[in-house]
Amino acid sequence: MAIERLEQVEFADNPEPRCPVVLLLDVSGSMAGRPIEELNQGLQEFASVLKSDRLAALRVEVALITFGGQVRALDVRSGTQQEIPFDAEQAFVTIDSFAPPTLAAAGETPMGEAVRKGLTLLRERKEICKRNGADYFRPWVFLITDGRPNDNGWEAVPDMVKEEEQRKGLTFYAVGVEGADMKVLARFSEQRPPMRLKGLAFREMFQWLSKSLSAVAQSRPGEQVPLPAVGWGQVDTSS
Repeated sequence: MAIERLEQVEFADNPEPRCPVVLLLDVSGSMAGRPIEELNQGLQEFASVLKSDRLAALRVEVALITFGGQVRALDVRSGTQQEIPFDAEQAFVTIDSFAPPTLAAAGETPMGEAVRKGLTLLRERKEICKRNGADYFRPWVFLITDGRPNDNGWEAVPDMVKEEEQRKGLTFYAVGVEGADMKVLARFSEQRPPMRLKGLAFREMFQWLSKSLSAVAQSRPGEQVPLPAVGWGQVDTSS
C-alpha cells in the first residue's frame, strides 16, 4: 500500500506521459582509462541537453544499469555510484532530477544478465504507468559495450529482446566501442543493426540520444518521429 501511495503522488505531481529509457553501460575492466572518462563526460552531456528541454525533462525518465564484474542498478538521483534494488519504482527518475554518477571500470562483462534485468525493469515500469492511468511512449533500451558477454546463459537473452521488439514493447539500440564483438551485438539488436562508435565519440553519441528523446517527448505516444542523423558512428557491416 505504501508503494502504491508513492506512485500516486509521483504521477499526481507530474501527470505528463512518460518515455522510459534504460541505459545499459559496460564498465568492465577493458573500459578503464580514456573510454570510461569519455563515457562519464557523455553522461553529463546527456543530462545537460535534456534538462534544457523543459518538456523532455518531465517526460523522459532514466534507469541506469552497469555491468562490470556484477550487474548493478544505480541511484541516479544522488550523483554517486550508490546501488539500489532492481525495482522500477526506485530505478527510474525523470531527467529534471537526474544526477549522473561518475563510473569506474572493473571486472568482466555479464551483458546477458544486464539486458535481462533491463527488460524486466521496463515491463515493471509500464505496469506502474498503467496502474496509475499514465500514458507512455515506447520505451528505449540503449546498450553500450566494448566487449562480448561472458556470463552463463546469455545466448537466450537476444530472443527476449527480439520478442519485445516484435510486439512493439521497446526500441533497442546497441553501440559497440572499439573491441566490441559486433556479431554478438547484432544478435541482441536484430531490428536495427548495431552501431560502431567512431573513436571515443561518447559525447556526440549522447548528444544524439538527447536530441532524439527530446523529439520523442515533443510528440504524442504512438506517433512516429524522425530522428537526427547519426554522425557519431556507423553501421557495422562485418557481421
